[in-house]
Amino acid sequence: MRVIIIGGGLAAATAAEGLRERGFDGQIDVVTAETHRPYQRPPLSKGYLLGSEGLDEVYAHPVGWEAEHDVTLHVADPAVRIADGVVALESGAELGFDRLILATGASPRPLDVPGADAAGVRMLRTIDDADGLRADLLGGGRRVVLIGSGWIGLELAAAARELGNDVTIVSPDRVPLAKALGDEMGEMFLELHREHGVTFLPERRVTAVEAGENGSVVAVRTDDESIPADLVIVGIGAELNTALAEEAGLAVDNGVLVDERMNTSVPGILAIGDIANALHPVLGERIRTEHWATAIATGKIAASTITGGDATLDGVPYFFTDQYDLGMEFSGYAPLMTGAHLVIRGDRAGREFIAFWVADGRVVAGMNVNVWDVNEQVQHLIRERVEIDEAQLADPSVPLEEL
Repeated sequence: MRVIIIGGGLAAATAAEGLRERGFDGQIDVVTAETHRPYQRPPLSKGYLLGSEGLDEVYAHPVGWEAEHDVTLHVADPAVRIADGVVALESGAELGFDRLILATGASPRPLDVPGADAAGVRMLRTIDDADGLRADLLGGGRRVVLIGSGWIGLELAAAARELGNDVTIVSPDRVPLAKALGDEMGEMFLELHREHGVTFLPERRVTAVEAGENGSVVAVRTDDESIPADLVIVGIGAELNTALAEEAGLAVDNGVLVDERMNTSVPGILAIGDIANALHPVLGERIRTEHWATAIATGKIAASTITGGDATLDGVPYFFTDQYDLGMEFSGYAPLMTGAHLVIRGDRAGREFIAFWVADGRVVAGMNVNVWDVNEQVQHLIRERVEIDEAQLADPSVPLEEL
């Protein structure tokens, strides 16, 4: 049997590893448009960008892993077509398959305003993007305008400040992360960044990027002002790479529709990672998340499915971030947080606490901030839908295991 995996991220790497761990002895090909072997993306906006982590921490596997495990890599050779059990590559090669795993991920949403193609306007998705950004930010003293206030945008703002640059965030939102966490927790991140010297310009719409005579960026224009800039970083979300899936006739709706075992609507083809819109038997609905933990979980499930296992998607979506001296882990799924209220356990002012989102007497999401070794218990409360007493939930003297 031959399995082809299209993608160069953590989901693809995990699927290949999972197949070998489960005793699969057939042929495995990993096809990627990138010039690098498969790697994970979270360090790109964290330690790798700051220089505290090297490529060894970024790559999914050590040098030689693919050869040792008889995995054939096709780098810098993107798949261009899937039809009749064959993957056609840009180079002209055609690879027949018995099973196909799509792990094509997402691409940064481009800024669609005049001047967005000026020199000095950057986005972050790849190792090469991170290398370019680090070269721009090292040495400090640059005026950086960051467009967008989501997770990646805030991590990049923190990195730019830590490297000694002036940072202005321009956002259409009143507070950062409001859509993900709500206003109160978004305000905490706003306070954090302002304390570290970041200027936050809320409820602004970027209308143009201004370039000088040499074609390099000099300013970002909004509806009512011009903000001087030496570097512009765009972090306004991502667009799913589902074109191959759509052209191959797979059902696509906010990602590629898959069941709890990552099977798509076309037999023999699976989808994992960012693009997988999966049935979640525990949460009771479809979910699609663009997070590190999802890449690992869905990659393992695909390997299980292909090798006759029965693993299903049963974990709670998980995300982590590091910004300045704040470390955070979040467990939950935003659509389930609608109508929930916050219960705080610990020191909110000192930023050492756990925030719980509670609805109908149950925890639907949790975020531990500078409090460690509690994520497993938080996930248990969510996954098992434990009925809780809010007073005990808020009381740090009551062990989470006893709730």
